[in-house]
This record gives sequence, structure tokens and C-alpha cells, in this order.
Amino acid sequence: MSEPVARHRPKMYPPPEFPPRRAKLFGRTPPVVFPVILGLLGLVLALRAGLAAAALPAGPADLLAGVAVALWIFAVVAYGAKLLRRPGAIMEDLRVLPARGGIAAATMGGMAVAAIVAPFAPTLGWTVLVVALVAHVSHAALLLVLLWRLPAEARVMNPTFHMTLVGPIVGGIAAAALGNPVLASLLFVATLPIAAVIWAISILRLRTDQPPAPLRPLLAIHLAPAAVLASVAGVIGQDRYELALLVFALIIAAGLLVKLRWIMAAGMSPLWGAFSFPLAALTGAMLGRGGAWAVPGLAMLAVSLATIPALVWLVLKDWPGGKLAARTNAAEA
Repeated sequence: MSEPVARHRPKMYPPPEFPPRRAKLFGRTPPVVFPVILGLLGLVLALRAGLAAAALPAGPADLLAGVAVALWIFAVVAYGAKLLRRPGAIMEDLRVLPARGGIAAATMGGMAVAAIVAPFAPTLGWTVLVVALVAHVSHAALLLVLLWRLPAEARVMNPTFHMTLVGPIVGGIAAAALGNPVLASLLFVATLPIAAVIWAISILRLRTDQPPAPLRPLLAIHLAPAAVLASVAGVIGQDRYELALLVFALIIAAGLLVKLRWIMAAGMSPLWGAFSFPLAALTGAMLGRGGAWAVPGLAMLAVSLATIPALVWLVLKDWPGGKLAARTNAAEA
């Protein structure tokens, strides 16, 4: 008599929820919204400098400032609500490369906000700057702890290290605007060597290990620290450093422009936000230098005014409804 054939029970799946479960308000706020907002804040500073160079009223820059600062506050509140529900979500976000850069951009945005409000409300500017610097250092510490626990292949140098480790240099612009060149100088001295190390390692890696197409837009981040360091060098009176860093920033920008088709090979993605704040930083550095740099700086300002708001729209339009969170693997609270 033959043995009975074994029957395998079908896998059990959870029954579908009805009505479908809805995510909590701001429960999946994607950190990738912050780089384009940082670019918009940088555009405010560049536009302010451009209007001053052209001897025009500052009204358009102030109007843009209101929009950009309000957008940054809204995004910070949204992400803060997510962390209040589940603080551990930040560690999950830090595991994902786009989100890692986004969290750094959030605190860098606070430093840019401090620079924007400095002429009108110095006390508020100082408060925002100190909170932003403390938050940025805290984020950097969390990331270093996480990287220590991850396997070696997950600790490979990438452009987002600039945002985490060199990001405080944005505070130098705010410190100078608030009348404290000493703090601006300290931030310059602390971050310039770190940026140089990241550039050197990244150049060596690019010769042997090129990033996959979806991550190539992040290469634009290499431009931002050179431009911001140049701006800070200018406001603290380091003319030679300012010129050298500005020329270096233009070399990086030229390299990115030559390779633009290769960088954008994967098509439109939320990572295109990485183009926004480096472009604003380069524009601001050129206009801050003045003199022979003023005319090309105004030309760059025109490019920035056409490009950065478009990038803001392309990225943020997918935020409502959760599509942007899904595309960037944002953690959920």
C-alpha cells in the first residue's frame, strides 16, 4: 500500500485591512525634502547679494526668504513629529544614503536660516544658529556610531560625508552675518582639512570605483563645500584662500558639467535635489567675491533662479501622498 502524499499547507498571509491602514500624519516624512529646501535658502542669500551688486532693492530676496524659511520650518516640524512618535526612526533613516544627506541638510538649513534672519533679528539668528550647530553635531555623532556598527563595505567614503562632517561651515556664513568672525574662522579652520581629505579619497575612488547611475547626482555635493568655504574665507579676510577655493569650485563645476549626461543617466529622481544647494553656494561665492566675478556671478544667479525652484517643485510634488517616501525608503513612525 503506497504512503499518502504529503500535502503542504499554503503560506499564511495577513488578511487585507479594510479600510486600508492610513499612515499617521507626518509619520513617513522623507528626509530627502531637505536638500532642495537648503538650495532654496541658499538662493535667498545669493539673490540678496546679487541685488546688492546690481544696486537694486532687496524686496524680491525678502519675499523669497519668507517662502523658503516657512518651507524649512514646515519640513522640520513634519520630521520632528515623526521622531516624536518613534525616535528610533532617525537611525533607520541614517542607514539610507539619500536620507543621510537629507538629515544633514535639515540642520545646515537651520544655519542658512540664521544667516537670512541675522540682519533683522540678531537674537533669533543666534538662537537658530546655536540650535542648528548642536543638532548637526548630534546627527554626526549618531551617524558615526551607526557606521561603526555597520560592515566595512557600508562605511565607504561618499559625497554625503561632506554634508555631515563639513556641513557646519554653513554656520560660518551666519556667524559672520551676526558679527562674530572668530566663530566663522574656527569653523573654517575645523572643516577645511576634513573637506580636503574627503575630496582626496573621493578622487582616488572615482578612478577605480564609479558610483551606480542612481547615485551619481550625489557627486554634485562635492561642489558645495568648496563654494561655502570660499564664501567664509572672504568674510573672515582670507583673500588668498577665498580665491583658491573659488577657482577649485569652478573646476569641480566644470567637471560636473562635462559629465552631466553621465551623472543624469538614471533619469529624474529625488536625488536631483543634490544639484540645488551646490549651485546656490557657487552663485553666492562668486557674488560675494565681487569685482571681476560680479558679472559671471549675476549670470549664475539667473541660472540658479531658473533651476533651483524647478528642482524644488520636481522633488516636493511627490511628498504629499507618500510617493516620495516610498521612492527613497524613508522610515515610518
